[in-house]
Amino acid sequence: MLAGCTVEDAFYLGWPRTRPTTQSEQMFDLWVGATIAALAVGVIVWGLTFWCIVMFKKRDTDTELPRQTKYNLPAELTFTALPFVLIGVLFYYTVVVQDNVTEMSEDPNACTQVTAFKWNWQFTYTDADCEPLTGADGQPVMEIGDSDYVPIIVVPNEDDVRFEAHAEDVIHSFWVPDMLFKRDVFPGSDNQITRWEVDFNSEGAFVGRCAELCGAYHAFMNFEMRVVSPEDYETFVNARVDGMSTPEALELIGQDPYATTTNPFNTDPASGEAS
Repeated sequence: MLAGCTVEDAFYLGWPRTRPTTQSEQMFDLWVGATIAALAVGVIVWGLTFWCIVMFKKRDTDTELPRQTKYNLPAELTFTALPFVLIGVLFYYTVVVQDNVTEMSEDPNACTQVTAFKWNWQFTYTDADCEPLTGADGQPVMEIGDSDYVPIIVVPNEDDVRFEAHAEDVIHSFWVPDMLFKRDVFPGSDNQITRWEVDFNSEGAFVGRCAELCGAYHAFMNFEMRVVSPEDYETFVNARVDGMSTPEALELIGQDPYATTTNPFNTDPASGEAS
């Protein structure tokens, strides 16, 4: 298990090195703050516990029971109030971050429809009203993964980027680990569409996965999110509308044509890879 670890990774304590959205930065700060608070409380509690054990243990020279004290009202009120203060502070910052994560704008800068199915992904590019774009062949402009190809979803590096997701068969979960965020994706009618928005703050390629156990090849249901500049995004989408494939459109904007963060997995039993 340690073969994939490096010395640099150890200092991140399991956290992604890059957090490409404003929301992921806020969630990271919340978790770090909560962890520091928990460690501080633990140090104080365990410190007082061991101090009491050492200072008030029974000694050989003790000939009678120590003085019994109880009903120290100021101390009891203090020890009762402090946990509520700590919980209140954590609750406040949790609500603030959660509201920012779930906030939706009235006019997103970009929108992509996400369709999950066993065991891959389909991404449909849309206009500003989240209606599918039509390509030169008269069909919706989309990206579909298969056993030999990892699908790539291209998004612009700007605020208010919306995703609308649903599943074709069973419950799946859209998860980009670097974003510290996932959303369950449900099958069913239009009212089962899951919607969310993120504010990107850095470009790059980020691996995406399904985080909901969905069958035999769940572990290999991967995709890649490619965050590019708004100008490159517009060029990419226009190229797709004009009939270019995703690899061709990516090369047009100077990007790697295929996924760089994960590899395809052949689900054909005859290949031997799925056994």
